This record gives sequence, C-alpha cells and structure tokens, in this order.
Amino acid sequence: MKAPARRSVPPKRRRRRIPPVVRRAARWALPLALAAGGYGLVMASRLPAGEAVIAASADRAIAASARLGLVVNNIEVEGRQTTAAATIMAALGARRGTPILAVSPSRAQQQLERLPWVRSATIERRLPGTLFVRLVERHPLAVWQHDGRQELIDRHGEVIAVKDLGRFARLPTVVGADAAAHAAALIAMLASEPALAARVTAAIRVDDRRWNLRLDNAIDVLLPEEDAAAAWTRLAVLERSDALLKRGIRTVDLRLPDRLVLRVDGPLPGTAAPAKKAHAGRPAGKST
Repeated sequence: MKAPARRSVPPKRRRRRIPPVVRRAARWALPLALAAGGYGLVMASRLPAGEAVIAASADRAIAASARLGLVVNNIEVEGRQTTAAATIMAALGARRGTPILAVSPSRAQQQLERLPWVRSATIERRLPGTLFVRLVERHPLAVWQHDGRQELIDRHGEVIAVKDLGRFARLPTVVGADAAAHAAALIAMLASEPALAARVTAAIRVDDRRWNLRLDNAIDVLLPEEDAAAAWTRLAVLERSDALLKRGIRTVDLRLPDRLVLRVDGPLPGTAAPAKKAHAGRPAGKST
C-alpha cells in the first residue's frame, strides 16, 4: 500500500516590519495634523470670511444642541438679597428656552460683576438645562462724605454705586478723604457698646490718625489716637452710671488717658449760676 500523500502546507507569510523611520513619522503625524488644523482655524478667525464661517458653524452646532434638548429650563440663583431678579436675568442674557450652550459663563460673570450690589459671581452650566448662579453681594456699612459728595460704601470701604441714599439714612456717616478705608474697624469697635453706638450719627477722620464722633447730632466725642476702644468703653461706663451725656455737654475729650475734659454750654444741672455784682449806689437787679 502506498502511504497517503502529505498535504503541502503553504508557508506562513512573514509580516512585513515597518521601518523605524516610518513608525516615528506616523507617531507625529496626528499631533501635527491637529496642530495644523487648529492653526488654520486661528488664522481663519482673523479674516472676516473666516470669522463668518466659524460663527455660522458655531450657530449650527448650538441649534443642533437645542434640538437635542440642551436648552435652559431652570435658573437657580444663590446669594441674592438686594439685586433684582430681572436685573440678573438681563445680565445672564438667558431665559427659558435659550440654548444653554449659547450662554457664556465668562461673559455673564463680567456682566453680573458690573452690577452695583454684586461683589463677585460664579456661573455654571449644569447640563442638560440648568444655569446655576452664585452671588456674593455687597453689604452697606456707612455713608462716606468726602470732596463735597456722599457715597455708600461696603465693609471693604468700596463704593456701592447707588444714586438714592435716602433709604440708608439710618447708617452712620464717615467724613474724610481716608475715612472709608478705616470705617469697618471703627464701626466694629463702636458695636462693642451697642446702646451708645446707636446714638452715633457721624464720625470724622482727623489727619488719618484718629476719630471725632458726633452723638445725637449734638455732642462731639474726641477719641484718642491710641487705644480708642478703651476710651469708648470708658465713655459707655460713665454714661450708664452717671448719665454723663444728658447734662448739656457739648464736647467730651477722651484723648488723655488719665482724665476727662468736658465742655458745656452753661453750668451743669444742680449748680447755681454766679450772681451779678451790683454797681455801687444802684439797686441790684436794675439797669439803666
């Protein structure tokens, strides 16, 4: 018997090895292509025709996203106390149904931070349909009087650009070119004696060193340059124990640590006014 013939097995094809030079070229090809494409877009954006093409492409992409449901359905605002809701909506440039990708968080932030009451703002797009706005608003501290005008300032001494100051009449007035920068520290000190602080209607900054206070629109209190808080506490203690500020006093000078200097319009209550001396040969109490 003949042995069965062996089937011939075709030889395995050997994989062709890619030369190292080609591999290195391929490795850099994609990054170079992306870089070239990005550069092309940048250069095209500098030309009017290129800007138009890019803008049209962006508009089409935003319209397509809106058809997919990426539209503003909800606007959440955190931290709003004074700023009107309508003002916030106008600054955002968005309303219900606006494509959410058309809302620029950076542009909206700039618009919001230009509003008088907004100190800082953060805007987030929370897909598919929520805009989240976090505000840090300014808090009015005092009315700043300087250079012949009055302005509202916050706790940082920065001006709040409002025109009508009538509703802030309850706030104290600080006077002087550098008063705004020191107002927060002063008002914090005054708050340590709230009953007396409520009577302060104005504070005048003297030579960028110390304060003069006006109480009840009638009494001037001269605080020292050093340790003004101790002097303020001393005045409050005297007012509680002796009702010092109800005696017709016009000025209380606290600048000396070991004494209190008072200036009054007339004699203190309980003291008799000195009698007038009669002229010789004339009855007392008559004049001619």
